Amino acid sequence: MERYSKYCQSGTNWLGELPSHWQLRRISALYDARNEKVSDQDYPPLSVTMQGIMPQLETAAKTQDGDNRKLVKAGDFVINSRSDRRGACGISAYDGSVTLISNVLAPKDRNSMNTRYYSYLFKSEGFADEFYRQGTGIVDDLWSTNWSRMKSILVSRPPLTEQERIADYLDAKTSEIDVLVEDCEREIELLQEYRKAVISETVTKGLNPDVPTKDSGIEWIGKIPVSWAIVPFKAIGTVAANLQHPSDYPDVPQVSPDRIEKDSGRLLPCVSVAEAGVESDNHLFHAGDILYSKVRPALNKVTVAPFDGMCSADMYPIVTAQNRNWLVCYMLSNAFMEQVIVSTDRVKMPKINKEELGTFKVVLSDADAQIKIAAYLDAKTAEIDSLIDAKQSMVDKLREYRRSLISEAITGKFKVPGV
Repeated sequence: MERYSKYCQSGTNWLGELPSHWQLRRISALYDARNEKVSDQDYPPLSVTMQGIMPQLETAAKTQDGDNRKLVKAGDFVINSRSDRRGACGISAYDGSVTLISNVLAPKDRNSMNTRYYSYLFKSEGFADEFYRQGTGIVDDLWSTNWSRMKSILVSRPPLTEQERIADYLDAKTSEIDVLVEDCEREIELLQEYRKAVISETVTKGLNPDVPTKDSGIEWIGKIPVSWAIVPFKAIGTVAANLQHPSDYPDVPQVSPDRIEKDSGRLLPCVSVAEAGVESDNHLFHAGDILYSKVRPALNKVTVAPFDGMCSADMYPIVTAQNRNWLVCYMLSNAFMEQVIVSTDRVKMPKINKEELGTFKVVLSDADAQIKIAAYLDAKTAEIDSLIDAKQSMVDKLREYRRSLISEAITGKFKVPGV
């Protein structure tokens, strides 16, 4: 891409060199802090999200402090001051109100500033780094950046016509990238659905389409091979509860629900009990045990433990005399998940207790069939997972390109068409 003919150093790392004819201004030269207190009865509550500023979401945390909020006017820039909400900001299209934790900035001269250009600038990764670098607090990963510190941050100010050209260019390019990302994500969803369908069909019907079948008596399972049986989970699996204090096992691996990938059976990298900072009792488990997350079970987190270790009390270590890999596949199937959904559908904090788990119906195949099914699904899901990983890699690269493109355009590292 074509560069400008002359550059000068901005003196700040996040901007780097800028075209020599661009201005460098502190935020306080472009914006005033808007601190007017209002009621959410008079000014509708707005949410400050990663996607921008929007009418308050149903999921947003509610306060009892509706008369003590900050006024927001359309065109104001709003940013959450807390580091744990990094990236939650945007130019508001609405009049409304936000919580006091947010900084609200009103442009001093709207006629000399292109709203879309500054929206890209403020949502850029470089600005986020600089904004939170200016923050203060007593906890390393949780601090705030208030107006008194934010106002000194340096930002670029190109001529208005260039602001408009850069915004037009980024609107077009990011829209193209977003379409490609959406296409990839839809393909990933289809592959994930196909993966579930393959697992479900195989564990309930087997590998031989010509085998004689019978009605299972269960609507969501349908017909099963005539030699197979429907049994309750408790007939083939036992929850091996063994709560122990973590201080007695500081060096063994610790598995929590977030260390198991949803819907796939993959175990993610784990750290030791001591490194995880575990303080409450955990279950002791052994290599070959099945680990199943009983909380938020719709996420379908289940795996075979490859080592001895401890797992969160939010999980069940399960022992079985059946083929472990086959049983994990069954627990990943729609036949199993239908029962999870029915069991937790009307519960605010979904959790499967071991009595409920014991009643779930399992399509039990013979030992030889289990071995063949587990081997087939291991190969087939690996093939599908490879396709999913390739698509996800493409999504990651597109998003990184999007971030880089925005960063370089707003800081003038290249000339956009028409400039």
